Amino acid sequence: MAIAAPGRILLVAATLTLALAIFGVPVAKSLSPSGFQDPAAPSSRATALLTEKFGQGDVQLLLTVTTPEGVDSPAARAVGTDIVEQLRRSPYVGKVNSPWTLPPPAAAELISKDRTAGLIVVGIKGDEADQQKYTKDIVAQVVHDRDGVTVRAGGLAMIHVQITDQSQRDLITMESFAIPLSFLVLVWVFGGLLAAALPVTVGGIAIFGGLAVLRAVDYFTDVSIFALNLTAAMGLALAIDYTLLIISRFRDELPDAPSRDVALIRTMVTAGRTVLFSATTVALSMAVLVLFPMNFLRSFAYAGVATVAFTALAAIVVTPAALALLGERLDALDVRRLARRIRGLPEPGPIPVHQLFWYRWTKAVLRRAIPLGLVGITLLIVVGLPFLGVRWGFFDDRVLPESASSRQVGEQLRNDFVSNTDTAVQVVIPDASGVTPSDIERYAAELSRVPDVSAVSAPTATFVDGAPVGPASAPAGAARGSAFLTVDSTAPLFSDRSEAQLDRLHAVPTPNGAQVQFTGLAQTNRDSVDAIVSRIPMVLGLIAVIMLALLFLLTGSVALPLKALVLNILSLTAAFGAMVWIFQDGHLGGLGTTPIGTLVANMPVLLFCIAFGLSMDYEVFLVSRIQEYWLASSRTPADNDESVALGIARTGRVITAAALIMSISFAGLVAANVSFMRMFGLGLTLAVLVDATLVRMVLVPAFMHALGRWNWWAPPPLVRLHKRLGLRDGTRPRQPDVGADLNSEPAAADRVPK
Repeated sequence: MAIAAPGRILLVAATLTLALAIFGVPVAKSLSPSGFQDPAAPSSRATALLTEKFGQGDVQLLLTVTTPEGVDSPAARAVGTDIVEQLRRSPYVGKVNSPWTLPPPAAAELISKDRTAGLIVVGIKGDEADQQKYTKDIVAQVVHDRDGVTVRAGGLAMIHVQITDQSQRDLITMESFAIPLSFLVLVWVFGGLLAAALPVTVGGIAIFGGLAVLRAVDYFTDVSIFALNLTAAMGLALAIDYTLLIISRFRDELPDAPSRDVALIRTMVTAGRTVLFSATTVALSMAVLVLFPMNFLRSFAYAGVATVAFTALAAIVVTPAALALLGERLDALDVRRLARRIRGLPEPGPIPVHQLFWYRWTKAVLRRAIPLGLVGITLLIVVGLPFLGVRWGFFDDRVLPESASSRQVGEQLRNDFVSNTDTAVQVVIPDASGVTPSDIERYAAELSRVPDVSAVSAPTATFVDGAPVGPASAPAGAARGSAFLTVDSTAPLFSDRSEAQLDRLHAVPTPNGAQVQFTGLAQTNRDSVDAIVSRIPMVLGLIAVIMLALLFLLTGSVALPLKALVLNILSLTAAFGAMVWIFQDGHLGGLGTTPIGTLVANMPVLLFCIAFGLSMDYEVFLVSRIQEYWLASSRTPADNDESVALGIARTGRVITAAALIMSISFAGLVAANVSFMRMFGLGLTLAVLVDATLVRMVLVPAFMHALGRWNWWAPPPLVRLHKRLGLRDGTRPRQPDVGADLNSEPAAADRVPK
């Protein structure tokens, strides 16, 4: 098809890309930065009850009103009461509390220690997408300085808004950094400017396609704003990876093929199949994220599967069409050739395989396989040791740069106020039937005795069957048949003290045995971590089964998939250890972030699924090429080592170039000003580089030397199964041509058709 109508294929692709871009690009305006919590968790149900029955609002907006003259000054009082009146008129606002409208005992908790700042607590209504729109409108209306009074907006509602805005700016920064740098590396790898432009084109199709799918999914469920970063980074990285394989294979086929058309057919039968196989593996690794209940992780599943699918489709449709249309012009504008002419250097001739760097490197590794393998494994384990001390947490305002107003409000609350609303725990009694005022008072008294509890507020009244059961001593909320109390805490959020306090609060006997539900950031954090940890064994098991099955279908071996599983886990453990050491423990200055002693629990899970899938690219490219030489040999232990050396010699440059370009795409995320996205970018970059260098070029040959002929073993029943289901495509192994021109490396998993 590509040979018959390349121009029409490219025209259709361009038209489709334009339509996808028009539909998909506006999605950034409707996505949400939240979705980190389990919507079915007890804390989520308690929050919904507070909104439904007590009018508290779905998310909190905090406004600080600050003046050197103090909160009791006429200017501060006028500004504060004016803001409260405007907020109460808004249909998007639930309950509003402020120092100027509450009775003195309750108002004291909303005044700073030096009495120069007052805090207005606002409940914002609506789902995650609407909350951002409402918050923006409210902040634009009430947050501005006047009469010497400074007003700042913070709280979780403002954190979400500013994370969204910051992520959109970070996306532009990342792409402006990654695309030009990746293009320069592509020019170095491919030589011709046209050849280097082709992967960028495929990446553009993948990115716009991924954005269009995200917008379509957003009509049915909430999608996280951070999925945009993955769409951009993965679309560009995989597009470069796949087109690099196809073009390299095409150049490798040209000398032996009777025509360019035959070379293109052979390329797509071999390298094209490898692209589809690798894309399937990556997509399946990403798809398991839908098993988690958080919209944040599910959004990455939608983005990952869609982006991989569009990348693979563009790679196997657009790339061959472009190759057929360009013909010899593919190598036009070869900057390397121009540089050689300027320097007066001759054109390079064929390089025998035994003189290639990667062949000589692998031979050196094979001669010292055992000691080098032990050193490599020890290094990965040592780097990964900090992961044993990981502490899972939730994000707060400190994920944003210091210039963000929500970060400034958060610091002000932690430093200047006795009571921090972020550390408070709400205790909800969904059904207060049969609970007397004395029961609630005793419960509140027991809660107040828990260490680090500074105060407990009880409902003013609860209603059972329409009749009030009595007043309480402190203001809070009440409704028919339900009640809630607020437990103020001095324990730092996400700390050991906070966790211990939650345990003790849960252990307090409930009033008259009534069911209670806890909410607040500390409880939400615990429920979210539990939801992730409880599903990790199932998710990791599924990924392992997928990888083992696909590699078996490719190689027919049992040992090679198990080896890949062990080495992938080791390389990822090293990346996780580095993240803990830097972002949790604060070494290297946290790379410009503010360590809070925890890692956002979603990120390592996300990193594992993505990196595990990507590592399969290199595993497929390398092992398939090694297998080709093994099948063409006499299959002795010496042939095993020679096959390893030849396979790495033919794929080393491709894998290195692909890993370098992919790491550039992910390294762009390190420039993000949202700290956990910076952590995610560094983790992915480290995982890709470690996998493509230490693992593929040292540990793989060391392991395969140690296993010898056992690399290719499988029990007889599985051998028969592989003969039926194995991925062979009716091809045969090709005898190695050790004198071939290897300046342009071929893709792996390439067998010549009969």
